[in-house]
Amino acid sequence: MDEVTETGVAGRRSNKRGLATRESMLDAAVRSLASGDPGAVSGNRIAKDIGATWGTVKYQFGDIDGLWAAVLRHTAERRGDMPASAPATAPLRERVRAIIDNMYDGLAGSDSRAIETLRAALPHDREEFERLYPSTAAEFASWRQAWLDTCHRAFAGLDVNPDRVTEVAAFIPGAMRGITSEKQLGTYTDLDLARRGLTNAIVAYLEP
Repeated sequence: MDEVTETGVAGRRSNKRGLATRESMLDAAVRSLASGDPGAVSGNRIAKDIGATWGTVKYQFGDIDGLWAAVLRHTAERRGDMPASAPATAPLRERVRAIIDNMYDGLAGSDSRAIETLRAALPHDREEFERLYPSTAAEFASWRQAWLDTCHRAFAGLDVNPDRVTEVAAFIPGAMRGITSEKQLGTYTDLDLARRGLTNAIVAYLEP
């Protein structure tokens, strides 16, 4: 094997190792954040939980903003296109139920808990947030459009008002976080009934 080929092979191996290290760091960061401990939203704490130095983390992600943005992209890639589980030929009610059920299951997962921990610790004022964490803010902002596009695709082929789909897309995440919070905190409310009621309300609003 000539020197150029050996260099290329070594470079690919090094790159694979680097990607594997990056993935393992992101997985460890999500696990740490999913604990719900507010102290987990710290670069040094994440580095300790990962089993690395902060310098190693900075080498992979640049700074804390780069780390959080990478964590969000990592969870988004694993989450995928949530409402797409309903068949394209499914009636309106089945499509709405698929969105509600998928989100209910997803919000109980470790990735969603990690995101909630991170959101709670970041600045709540949008201008301050965008100034201090521009990459993280941009990632969150991209989710809004992606979610809206997903919802419109979920109802493609049905005679529904697109403006109403946009309104539904805006309130579903907050409504489902409320129901999921009730589940996590413990409640006397029948959450199956709550989901069914929300599904019925959305269907009634979207039906032609």
